[in-house]
Amino acid sequence: MSLTPAVESASKARRRKLEIWLVGAVLIALLALVPVLALLFEAAQGSQGLWAHLASSVLATALPDTLVLLVGVGVIAGVVGTLAAWLVAAHDFPGRKILEWALLLPLAMPTYIVAYAYLDILHPIGPVQELVRWVLGYSSPREFRLSDIRSTTGCIILLSFVLYPYVYIPVRAMFMTQAGNLIEAARSLGASRTGVFVRVAVPLARPAIAVGISLALMEALNDIGASEFLGVRTLTVSVYTTWVTRSDLPGASQIALFMLFIVVALVALERWARRRPRYSVSAQRNHPLQPLRLSGLKGWLAFLAGSLPILVGFVFPAIYLVIEAWKRFRFSGLSPRLIGEAGNTLVFAGVATAVTLLCGIIVVYAMRLRPGATSRWSYRLSTIGYAAPGTVIAIGVLIALGAFDRLVDATAQSWFGVSTGLLMIGSGGALIFAYTARFLTIAAGGVDAGFSRIPHSFDHASRTLGRSAGSTFRHVHFPLSRAALAAAGLLVFVDCVKELPATLLLRPLNFETFATHLYGEAARGTYEEASIAALAIVVIGILPVILLARVGRIETTRR
Repeated sequence: MSLTPAVESASKARRRKLEIWLVGAVLIALLALVPVLALLFEAAQGSQGLWAHLASSVLATALPDTLVLLVGVGVIAGVVGTLAAWLVAAHDFPGRKILEWALLLPLAMPTYIVAYAYLDILHPIGPVQELVRWVLGYSSPREFRLSDIRSTTGCIILLSFVLYPYVYIPVRAMFMTQAGNLIEAARSLGASRTGVFVRVAVPLARPAIAVGISLALMEALNDIGASEFLGVRTLTVSVYTTWVTRSDLPGASQIALFMLFIVVALVALERWARRRPRYSVSAQRNHPLQPLRLSGLKGWLAFLAGSLPILVGFVFPAIYLVIEAWKRFRFSGLSPRLIGEAGNTLVFAGVATAVTLLCGIIVVYAMRLRPGATSRWSYRLSTIGYAAPGTVIAIGVLIALGAFDRLVDATAQSWFGVSTGLLMIGSGGALIFAYTARFLTIAAGGVDAGFSRIPHSFDHASRTLGRSAGSTFRHVHFPLSRAALAAAGLLVFVDCVKELPATLLLRPLNFETFATHLYGEAARGTYEEASIAALAIVVIGILPVILLARVGRIETTRR
């Protein structure tokens, strides 16, 4: 009998420790909601005539430009990504193995860097137009010049050739897992290879196509650098100019809120596209799709066709950056300013990655320890930030932490007679908060993928041996999911390095990263000054591409 109170006490203590994880998950979810709630609050503070003013002066131009941009990018990225996926999944030709991973390379190129590179490459006195004039026998841009890349059409084309991998990755995976007997059945009924693709393969892959296009459109909506460089006044550019040049925070909040509605519409459209026809395959064992062998001229033409998106989206800009960076390095070496920007970039991205990964672990582990509605909703709400553009999150964080800074400053002055100033915004804490809120989805998804491979029986065995929840994580879950955690951390780190909109809006005074330095130099037209910073961002961006290519190669080998 004397043992019962001790057992009950230990059980209560264990339950209290589990509750701590759940409480932490709920707090993280609430903090992730802060930018959205602050945005709603600030937008409601605008004057009654503000919406009418914005509709006539801002939305009248920005909304049509944004919609045209999204439609164009959705069509071209969807077509290029789907055709590239079908080419490498359903055909075998020289260089196919190279294209399988090389088609991922444009992911390493932020959209604003591609725009920055092509503005110089296609400049009237740039290398391409000089070569065209030499071939045609002209001597100056006044006699002959190509159409200006600074246009909506140019922006659509460049963004599409950078963002098509978001379609290529899921669609290729879908093609690789489609049952080969379905394709053979269609061929036996007289369908041509093109007919099989249009009438069988594409309908089966439609859910993956919808997901890929929606991701590409969200990235296009998030873009600020490429759109501004190429003269397209999108909603994202309008949010930035409304706040920075006009100091109109309620107006910027209302435009950002409108962007949030567009994101919700994109998500709803993607869900609708995936819910329509549902397909299933036979329960019998299916053999994978057998690639059609292309040899000789057809094989090399297929390789050239598959190489085109890589050349436009990665190779040409990369070659330009290497040449310009080498010229700049030979002329002046590495400037102390660039070294300082490298430190700022790596430190802030590293701190944000650690915080984001920790929050992701807490949210996912709470869902494993205490499965239920509270933990599930905490997970869902904490990952809402990735769907919103960086500009939207940044405006929400600016509103919320600006109010927090003012409250702390007023309290400190009232009690101690000391001003704390902009405690969070001035120190960069707001930027870390924005990175965490925006990229927590990546961390939580990676942690969840790692934990899902660990049987729950391991947890039960650890608890039987008297281990606490924290000890179980340290000795069981962390060692077994270390690779997944590292991959998630790498993805978050790279996204933090490349993030431009949130960094532009929330950086402290006199604070520059690689991304903001590149933006400033490109805005001034001094392209060669930022070539080293742009090349550094691309080199860092290649790391997750290598990871994705390795994972894809392992999956292909397993099949």
